[in-house]
Amino acid sequence: MTHIDPIALELGPLVIRWYSLAYLFGILGGWWLAVRLSRKADSPFTPELISDFVVWATLGVILGARLGYVLFYNPAYYLHNPAEILAVWHGGMSFHGGLIGVITALLGFAYKNKLNLLAAGDIVACVSPIGLMLGRCANFVNGELYGRIAIDLPWAVAFPAGGGFPRHPSQLYEAFFEGFLPLIVLNLLWFLSPWVRAHKGFSAGLFLVWYAISRMGIEFFREPDLQIGYLLNYFTMGQFLCLPVLGLGIWLIAHSVAGGKDVKNV
Repeated sequence: MTHIDPIALELGPLVIRWYSLAYLFGILGGWWLAVRLSRKADSPFTPELISDFVVWATLGVILGARLGYVLFYNPAYYLHNPAEILAVWHGGMSFHGGLIGVITALLGFAYKNKLNLLAAGDIVACVSPIGLMLGRCANFVNGELYGRIAIDLPWAVAFPAGGGFPRHPSQLYEAFFEGFLPLIVLNLLWFLSPWVRAHKGFSAGLFLVWYAISRMGIEFFREPDLQIGYLLNYFTMGQFLCLPVLGLGIWLIAHSVAGGKDVKNV
């Protein structure tokens, strides 16, 4: 049975968890990469603006991810235990809520600073997989969000909270397909293709489509949330939440190809 201590460092009352470090390094890594991406082309994001946006994005991710989990995954529990909404250390963060939070922060920041929304969104999309990859690795360390039972799978993992059964390490599947691969592909396209950089919104759309398809596929290997189970006897909440993400991504790609190069400030 696999058990990795979720606490990275403990100094008296100070407890630092791997999950917290995943958020920290995801934000710092995204900040570092965004600065370099902004220097490659005529980007609306200057290093100074990126530094300012990091604060907005951090608040958007944390607040959005928490509220998303509360509303999408366990509203009945939090309706009767409202104080628990603030107890983020008990777990419960939603990617889709975090995405809504980041988009909201980006809308506000772009409007305030008169930035081209799609061009700024492209850079945010290129760096977002860093946090996704590290976050899923932290889920694996915590032994949470594990996969479905897979008795004969050679690389199956038995998680303490999973009843001791060998299961798909779906957290690592997600780290690879939703984090590592899009990080490589999106940034190679950005650095090597002037066409991609010129068509505003293309990278953002590609990220959303990639994530939605990867997540919907991997959900078939991931144990559904206990309090929700299967929807329509087969699908999961995560798959349903990916449908609007997929639709938005397809629209952004189509819009960018059709005329995104000429989009002015939004």
